[in-house]
Amino acid sequence: MEYGAHLPLLEPLDRPGGAWDVAGLTSYARTARELGFRALAANDHLHFPRPWLDGIVALAGVLEASGDLTLATTVALPAIRGPAALAKAAAALDVLSGGRFVLGVGPGSAPTDHALAGLEYDDRWPAFEASVRALRAHLGRSPGNGVPVLEPRPVRPDGPPIWIGSWGSPAGLRRVARLGDGWLASAYNTTPAQVASGRAAHGLPCAVATMWTFVTDDAGEEARWLGRLAALLHRTEDDLRGRVLIGPPGKCAALLRAYAEAGTDLLFVWPVADHERQLERVMREVVPLVGDVGPG
Repeated sequence: MEYGAHLPLLEPLDRPGGAWDVAGLTSYARTARELGFRALAANDHLHFPRPWLDGIVALAGVLEASGDLTLATTVALPAIRGPAALAKAAAALDVLSGGRFVLGVGPGSAPTDHALAGLEYDDRWPAFEASVRALRAHLGRSPGNGVPVLEPRPVRPDGPPIWIGSWGSPAGLRRVARLGDGWLASAYNTTPAQVASGRAAHGLPCAVATMWTFVTDDAGEEARWLGRLAALLHRTEDDLRGRVLIGPPGKCAALLRAYAEAGTDLLFVWPVADHERQLERVMREVVPLVGDVGPG
């Protein structure tokens, strides 16, 4: 299992009013590369309970600093952004990165995002499926049906790989197999057992995202971060405990080991604060405890 790092796009949970800047994002990207991470990711919301920097713009901002890392959306929202507009941005990222871009997409879990785009939340699944088909048409060799060709074309003739976000339900995994080149699972909505079952049933590559992270040996600090995250996500602390990388290195390593044994190909950590230091702690204190794991 390889590791990716989620860009720090969310306002820090312990520092309201925190500012973003290109220097901070590029420093984070360089740190991830130097520590041995293999990918950088950005997620997508129009609206969120806390300020959220646009993911596609942020990925463009770290292109040079990212070196040879894969760039990915985990996930972008084609029905909300519009498939043609998202295809145009995806092709640009693919071209400017030299073909290092993976387009992860999902329907979006926030009713507010749909309302802002003039869409009905209850219609999100058929709207999502239609938007993925349109994305493939725009990014492929020829859109057909009189649709104008968007240029410049992506580096790869068929466009960047399109991975489908799913929490791992049987219907969701059938959708992944039908529409996608890979599966993006959500750490706090999925389990290693679901990943293992999905891999066995469909054989698609799998990445795990939304793995919120804060490595700490302090039990009080662990409890505070679980509480903050639970409040943000409208979940209980008990529900999140054991699903995210919040706690001491050994506990975090056990969760990573379970995902590795389940056959996860790539796992994205998402530090909630102290971002670069947390990347360092993951790679230097947690990953060495995971051990060698064979194919899941």
